[in-house]
Amino acid sequence: MADCFVCTENARPDLPPRDRVVVTDHWRVAHAFDTSLPGWLVLDAREHVTALDELPPAAHAELGDLLGRLTAALRAHTGCAKTYVMQFSEAEGFGHLHVHLVPRPADLPDDSRGPGVLRFLGPDAAGEQVPEDERDRIAMHLAALLRPGALA
Repeated sequence: MADCFVCTENARPDLPPRDRVVVTDHWRVAHAFDTSLPGWLVLDAREHVTALDELPPAAHAELGDLLGRLTAALRAHTGCAKTYVMQFSEAEGFGHLHVHLVPRPADLPDDSRGPGVLRFLGPDAAGEQVPEDERDRIAMHLAALLRPGALA
């Protein structure tokens, strides 16, 4: 779909590391572009759907596997205490099904935990976001951690 951001990105043959942490038959994992929290990942459905129940069963199985493996990789990379999983797909221009996987640092203040983590979407108070080169570095490390035996 020409007017769908995710479909346009999914079709690109030249995605940088930050936009292709891992690509499976049904999902493409990217580091979120509009965040001030390093390691915030987005799992984009490769097929244009807008709801989980529109996916084939194999995509559901892959999603579960990816969430588990990516959580382990994020814990190894960031030292996060846990991860949050969110799926809204409601923002203007972002109705394509995508799932957020967010590392929750151990030292995250109480008011930023749970739904408070959404304050990390967009720039921080100083107007800073995770820069592209840092997102690429994180993505490459996570991809390496996802290789068989890397976290054993």
